[in-house]
Amino acid sequence: MTITLRVLDGADRGRVFGDVSPPVTVGREEGNSIQLNDERVSRFHLKIQEDHEKLVLTDLESTNGTKVNGEDIQLRILRFGDMITLGRSVLLFGSRDEIAGRLADMRRGSAAARGTIDPSAQGKRSGGSLDFDLKWDEDNDDLQSTLHSMEPPELPDRMSPGQAAQMAELIEYVHIRLRNLMNSVESEGKGEQVKLDVQQWQSLLDLQSRLAEYLRAVSGPHD
Repeated sequence: MTITLRVLDGADRGRVFGDVSPPVTVGREEGNSIQLNDERVSRFHLKIQEDHEKLVLTDLESTNGTKVNGEDIQLRILRFGDMITLGRSVLLFGSRDEIAGRLADMRRGSAAARGTIDPSAQGKRSGGSLDFDLKWDEDNDDLQSTLHSMEPPELPDRMSPGQAAQMAELIEYVHIRLRNLMNSVESEGKGEQVKLDVQQWQSLLDLQSRLAEYLRAVSGPHD
């Protein structure tokens, strides 16, 4: 498996790093698989490695952090078309063919758009050109028109029984709290608007805060 990263912005704008084999490190220091001329990029800023046919990006505790599609991350499964921001540099993940293939999969509603990579399909077109696939839903506002829309992630596989039980407890905790919050919602008027009281709103914010803490505990730097 090889990967392609194209520099959209920054001092290295226009450079293409193609057919790079993971694991890949990106930073400003010599010794990285990809060296960027950007003083805001850490010496060894991020790493991309293969795990169970997925490509996982890890921020290497960089000074200025890493964003994927505008969101600060420590750990993220990459999908073709993802935009990676580090320092003043912006990288696009995937070749034109790979991004065209993912757009075609999205158009067909294929599960392949959820991040699993088929090594045998790399370098092949999947349903047309990128120019065509970028326009497939221009005239339909009801269709998702962006690669960067939120998609339901797959559950991790190969978990031990203990890990599966912990995952089930976490999902059940979130599910029950959300169910209780939804049951507290009151509709107003003809049902076009709903009302949530301040206490329940604060409960929703608390749930978001707890989820952020869980995310950091799982994917953030460990002291």
